[in-house]
Amino acid sequence: MQWFRLVCLAAAAGQLMGSGAAADRVATNPEGNTSTLKLPPVLRRSEPPDSGQITLPAPPPVTPALKKLAPIPPVVKFAPLPGKLVEDAVLRQPVPLPSPLLEIKPEVAAYCQNQIGHWKERDARKLLGEPKRHRPAYDETRAVNGTIYAFSDPTSKYKELELDFDLQSGSLRTVFVYPPRLTWQDCRRLWNGPVAAADAAQGRKFYSYTNRRLDVLVDPAGKVISLGWY
Repeated sequence: MQWFRLVCLAAAAGQLMGSGAAADRVATNPEGNTSTLKLPPVLRRSEPPDSGQITLPAPPPVTPALKKLAPIPPVVKFAPLPGKLVEDAVLRQPVPLPSPLLEIKPEVAAYCQNQIGHWKERDARKLLGEPKRHRPAYDETRAVNGTIYAFSDPTSKYKELELDFDLQSGSLRTVFVYPPRLTWQDCRRLWNGPVAAADAAQGRKFYSYTNRRLDVLVDPAGKVISLGWY
């Protein structure tokens, strides 16, 4: 009797183990195939099984774009400065007058006197600029024999500078300057020698040096009106 009970327990245990194994097969293979046990439609899942963990491929490595650098310009080489640098004090000095104005600066009347017989009107305009005005020149018979042009003195020593050009040849023949402050006594100290005197209009005096080409026109008070170089 006891043996019969043991047989029954063993059969029941076998059934329980068989049903557990079938349940495990359903869980691992819910869709079933020809090589596994088929489940009735009622017990099958209506949704597809979840996929396992999928490892996506890593993105390709990003290589930073190389920045195109602008070409470096060539270095400019300067020639070395000759000698020592000029000091600031020299740089502050006034710019010297260009030649021939540099030659005029000591004495414009003497410079223009040296041009007598050489200069034409165009030469005077080239150096002194445009004349301020002009007037006719007369001879002893009051006949017009030339033209006198008035220029500004580039040295500012005289109030005005007049150049007399011959009517026939067109050459410079007389230079007149008008000093702002000069007396006849000053002229005698500057230029010595014998002088011929003559009366002029309005009480003026006309002095002519006989040892040099210089005429001086003086007003009644002894102030020099003009110096004439010929």
